[in-house]
Amino acid sequence: MTDATIPAGASPQAKDSLLVPDARTRKRNASEARFRAYGLGAIVIAVIMLLILLFTIITDGIGAFRQTYLTIPVTLDAQQLDPSGNRDPEDLKKILTLTYGNMLNGAVEGVIAESGIQVADLTEKDVNDLISKEAAAQLRNRVLANPELIGQTVESRVLVNGRVDGYYKGRVSMASAALDGNTSPQQLQLADALKDAGLLATRWNWAFLSNPDASDQRPEAAGVGIAILGSLYMMLVVLFLAVPIGVAASIYLEEFATKNRLTDIIEVNISNLAAVPSIVFGILGLAVFINFSGLPQSAPIVGGLVLTLMTLPTIIIATRASLKAVPPSIRDAALGVGASKMQSVFHHVLPLALPGILTGTIIGLAQALGETAPLLLIGMVAFVKNFPSAPPEGLFDPASALPVQVYNWTQRADPAFIERASGAIIVLLVFLLCMNLLAIYLRRKFERRW
Repeated sequence: MTDATIPAGASPQAKDSLLVPDARTRKRNASEARFRAYGLGAIVIAVIMLLILLFTIITDGIGAFRQTYLTIPVTLDAQQLDPSGNRDPEDLKKILTLTYGNMLNGAVEGVIAESGIQVADLTEKDVNDLISKEAAAQLRNRVLANPELIGQTVESRVLVNGRVDGYYKGRVSMASAALDGNTSPQQLQLADALKDAGLLATRWNWAFLSNPDASDQRPEAAGVGIAILGSLYMMLVVLFLAVPIGVAASIYLEEFATKNRLTDIIEVNISNLAAVPSIVFGILGLAVFINFSGLPQSAPIVGGLVLTLMTLPTIIIATRASLKAVPPSIRDAALGVGASKMQSVFHHVLPLALPGILTGTIIGLAQALGETAPLLLIGMVAFVKNFPSAPPEGLFDPASALPVQVYNWTQRADPAFIERASGAIIVLLVFLLCMNLLAIYLRRKFERRW
């Protein structure tokens, strides 16, 4: 339409213009702006909730990496520990921890007397219960490892009980101690006096990462050492079984298998297995690997086999997606210059799909690392005190796993175990973060552009 064709009496500004939005355009732009605002709001809410979660876990669990210790001189009486005087390890092992506990109690009483500490209404029970029940066992192990210490006065750094440790972490107060049968305000006053004397201090607790689990009466001595080792053993089993089987199955289904009803059924079942609840795999592992095959309960080999079955569908789906992402022209070019089907796959297609395969594999391993339900059914929730041996024998020894250890601690009554559980969650999150960072690194390292 030109000016000459505009009806008489009509203004040139009355016609529609691309520079002037009409009502419909304004409505559409407003709708798009609202959608962007909704998306941004969702991201902000998700980030805030994630920060709240991380803040809660860190504040609740950071105390597990700090522990309160009492440093006292202990006289290792030779008449009590080695009456024969021959330093025979077999004779030394016959001395019970009760003897070492009495020595520690005497050492605490001696320190109180030498420091001139006076606490009103302080009882003998308050003094004897100040240190952890694990302290006597640790001192005994120290003497068994070095019998030459017998007859000497050695400086020992021993754990205090969980209530006193919680007092310095804000978990216990004087008011709550008055109502608690496991401690008393006088015991906390004694701890304050020892701290003022420089004998009691809260330090970084590396032992949390190396100690095994402890009984319900010794939360201050509990650690995740066995759980870390058990998770590592299970991940090794999954790595050496799920990865080669999953990648090989994906290559065959995507590159070599003929498309027929059988392969369609296999593909549907793989997708269905990826959506099966993890506890079903635990029931399968209990029936097949323990009841039928006779493998030991609470062993990393059984946990690794169960997690392998659970991880296989994830690895197969991720690997097939990576293979499909390689352009068909790569295959056609390789075949056009005389390469065989296998050469085109392994020399050209697979290297280009490697970043996606590695990423999917590591994500599948990370998912398996955090599973709890299938491990509960195969007995990995059992209390394990001794470390498993080195592989391959250690794969059949009793062990625990990080997510199961978290579950186990949350079921115990002592509040100190809740702190331990949050600390184990921090360790688990660090493991998962490292595995995801490794996946990003491998993707960028092996990524090729075409």
